[in-house]
Amino acid sequence: MYLQHEASVKRDMDRIRDHIIEMARCTETSLKDSIKSCLDHDHTLAYGIILRDQYIDEKEKEIDRLCLEFIVRQQPVAHPLRFAYAAIKLNMEIERVGDYAESMARHILKMERWPEEECRSGIVKLAELSIAMFHDAIQSFIDESPELARKALAVEETVDALRDESINDLLAATKNSETPLPVFNIIRRFERVADQARNICMEVLYLCTGEYQKHPGTEAFRVLFVDEHNSMRSRIAEAVANGLNRQRFIFSSAGIDPKPVDRRTIDFMKRKGYDLSATTSRALTQIPNLDYYQVVVVFASEAKGIFPREPRKTIYLDWEIPAPSLHREDEKTVEEAYEKMFEFITTHVTNLVNAIIGTETE
Repeated sequence: MYLQHEASVKRDMDRIRDHIIEMARCTETSLKDSIKSCLDHDHTLAYGIILRDQYIDEKEKEIDRLCLEFIVRQQPVAHPLRFAYAAIKLNMEIERVGDYAESMARHILKMERWPEEECRSGIVKLAELSIAMFHDAIQSFIDESPELARKALAVEETVDALRDESINDLLAATKNSETPLPVFNIIRRFERVADQARNICMEVLYLCTGEYQKHPGTEAFRVLFVDEHNSMRSRIAEAVANGLNRQRFIFSSAGIDPKPVDRRTIDFMKRKGYDLSATTSRALTQIPNLDYYQVVVVFASEAKGIFPREPRKTIYLDWEIPAPSLHREDEKTVEEAYEKMFEFITTHVTNLVNAIIGTETE
């Protein structure tokens, strides 16, 4: 009887594993087609990716059903239970990677400008490394190999470095023209593929060892303020937020095109009790653990298209408040504009922080 039950459990696990392998294979194909479509201007491939995502979504539903049936019918414990839990988590992560590929395909179809020649090698390297990391993460699940999972995890830092390099190359190549946001978003999404591969590796380590790796970044609530230059509004918001002296919060600010903090802003904030004289403007690529920020506040329209909207758990807030026209208005008008901006930012920052605290308490 025991041997029959064991054989039944193994058969169900093999069935789930086979479906995950098929789903991952289709997803990896979509990722490879994404970079090929982007570089070759191949819209047929892009449409194929979008259509294939429907199949991936159906696979997700099927795997969910199989996992639920497995748990109810077999009532697994120990390793089989960990397998079912890991399979459910992998199913979600793979489907999300499929969403990234589908999103890239839609951006490719909207492209009016293609990656500059000097940017292509970096984007290709980023894509190939992210896809390889995803492949190894899936293979580590198939083989139940913690060694391969750890090997794949070690690649993530290189992927992050390539992302920064690719973004900088893109900005440098387009410094005299408008930055092609679809290309920027494709770079970000390939980096996110590596993030999902990391999550898969974490689940494999849990499956193989029983040790659950706590995700980094959960020890504090992170809020990022973003504007065009990180020289005024976002910098004021960060100072005001840090001035609240709330525990377990990390506040940061960044700009799309960083420039030194304006002298008038430094003087104004000094009168309000904040010292910005030693601060340095930062780009988004200089923000550590950017993907762990739960809230992103955007002040400038230039920043709105930078972040991928789906699928992410990040909350985006649009605080529309114009910056003072420092070179076109008289001193009194500029001062009044600063006061209005400061009052607006202070009120919204305080309300946001209180809301976060209240939500966590509930």
